[in-house]
Amino acid sequence: MTSNRSTAWPAPAKLNLFLHVNGRRADGYHELQTLFQFIDYCDYLDFAVNDSGKLSLHSEMEAVVANSDNLILKAAKSLQEYTGTHQGAEIWLDKKLPMGGGIGGGSSDAATTLVALNHLWQTQLSQDELAKIGLSLGADVPVFINGLAAFAEGVGEKLIPVEAPENWYLILTPDVHVSTAEVFNDPLLPRDTPKLSMNDLMSSDWHNDCQPRVAERYPQVAKALAWLIEYAPSRMTGTGACVFGIFDTRQQAEQVFAKLPAGLCGFIAKGTNKSPLALRLTQR
Repeated sequence: MTSNRSTAWPAPAKLNLFLHVNGRRADGYHELQTLFQFIDYCDYLDFAVNDSGKLSLHSEMEAVVANSDNLILKAAKSLQEYTGTHQGAEIWLDKKLPMGGGIGGGSSDAATTLVALNHLWQTQLSQDELAKIGLSLGADVPVFINGLAAFAEGVGEKLIPVEAPENWYLILTPDVHVSTAEVFNDPLLPRDTPKLSMNDLMSSDWHNDCQPRVAERYPQVAKALAWLIEYAPSRMTGTGACVFGIFDTRQQAEQVFAKLPAGLCGFIAKGTNKSPLALRLTQR
């Protein structure tokens, strides 16, 4: 193992506790209202800093390393370019979050890379500066950099920290990769949910406007939802494919998890309003 290796930087998953599509802008992006909350289920990244400026990524998942659009390397390169640092890093990814599941795995990996390398390279960017770089990589990256559960508007970049109930969740991971672009280009996607104030939203019944369209297009998602909703209030997160059931206790979630039929996979996680990455920084 490399002697200067900084280990186990968490890249947590997120859930969209609701997702409302309010309209479509002239530039093609959608106006959204959503509530992000983190869960204590994470990818983990290790970093070994070098003075050569070289960036490299290692993972047991060949698809991650072979992807030239990988957000981890894009994030590291963006931080190099923004700060002018001549430092580089060797990066190891322990991938636990499903890809294309709507729980933010790629965005979270990018955010953890920015936060960790800003610390390890001692480039001393503010959280706002890191979020600015993050937004250029993806609309969800800033919420992971800020590290607090947040109500979001616009395309998801306008964030207001909130305290949401820190429930237990049983999250099912249908074996399908849902294309976010495909969902938002669906002509039948509802795009007229009225905008509400944060107070009204926090006290209203929550739903996900993308869920009916994804369930219709992907039978695996419909099957997971149909099973889970028999046991608990359940919704899809983001544009899918993951769906989550809400429980008051871990024991309740475990009892339902034990009944999971063959062909469905998932995990249990705790909701948290402060991300594991933010907690890691405060412990340093």
